[in-house]
Amino acid sequence: MPGEVQVKKGSEISAPSGAQTEGMIRMNAITDMSDQLCGTVMVAKPHTASAVHHHGEEDTIVYAAKGHGTIVSGENGSKRQELVPGDFALIPAFAEHQEVNDSDEDVVWIITRGGRNPIVQNLEGWGKS
Repeated sequence: MPGEVQVKKGSEISAPSGAQTEGMIRMNAITDMSDQLCGTVMVAKPHTASAVHHHGEEDTIVYAAKGHGTIVSGENGSKRQELVPGDFALIPAFAEHQEVNDSDEDVVWIITRGGRNPIVQNLEGWGKS
């Protein structure tokens, strides 16, 4: 017997949740509802950057919904890839990265991870897991 369809209204997604970095607001949307997936919203305020972090054993898909943001990755943060509305990114499990908003407007990303709840492991810098 299939499970029931569950809806999380946008008006219910407002409180910060999980590991936070100043200027980066992470909000749970679909968590503790599936054993295979979870979904969150990340808002990056202007001129902010997250801590260097990874998402443990969870692969992560990012959909850029608003603004121009950057994912920094690679050895010692050597790779910068800009995301604009409509872009997707795949962040593999345990891949160290950082979200950056160098612009004057909010960046909003919709994030799906392969796990029941989002894992965010902030690090003390590149290669310090």
